Formats: sequence, structure tokens, C-alpha cells
Amino acid sequence: MPTEIDSATQSEIHEIVYDFFAEECDVPREDLKADTHIIEELEGDSLMLLSLLEMVRTRYALSIALKTLGGYLMKKPANTIGQVEALTLAIVKYGDNVVNADL
Repeated sequence: MPTEIDSATQSEIHEIVYDFFAEECDVPREDLKADTHIIEELEGDSLMLLSLLEMVRTRYALSIALKTLGGYLMKKPANTIGQVEALTLAIVKYGDNVVNADL
């Protein structure tokens, strides 16, 4: 059963994602937009995404396995900041069932 996500949690996840990529990629946070491409524009990589998702798993006490996340990302890659934010919200909302969620 999905977990309800209130506006405060949505805002918190938005901040986590943007702050994470600003720090990891050493760019001003205000330069990041939803359509900013992580690999092409920020020279980021998939390990960054896994690091962010591990941080979110810990913060929200989620039990979803990184292997499950990897499988999900193979079907629905997250290439932009906005896609990563949507993925993060979906993981918090659906947990292990994110793979089966119709997003």
C-alpha cells in the first residue's frame, strides 16, 4: 500500500535532491533546474544516483533493496534532476512496490 506524501515531505525531497547534486557536482544550486541533465550537463554518474537513493533509504527508513532500484532504473532511467526527484518521491511513496507502480 502506498505511503501518503504530504507537501512538507515533497518539499523536503525537492531540497534533498537539489542540494545533493549542487554539492556533489560543485555547481550553484540556483543553476539547477528540473530539466538539467545529470550526465551531460553536470558530468555526474549513476553512482551519484545510487548514493542519493541510499541516503533517502536511510532518512525515510525504507527497506527497498538497491538491486530493486537498479532493476527499476533499467526500465525507467532518471537522467534529469526532475526525473530523479520524481523517482525519489515514488520510492518514498511505494517502497519495494515502486517496480510495479504505474508511474
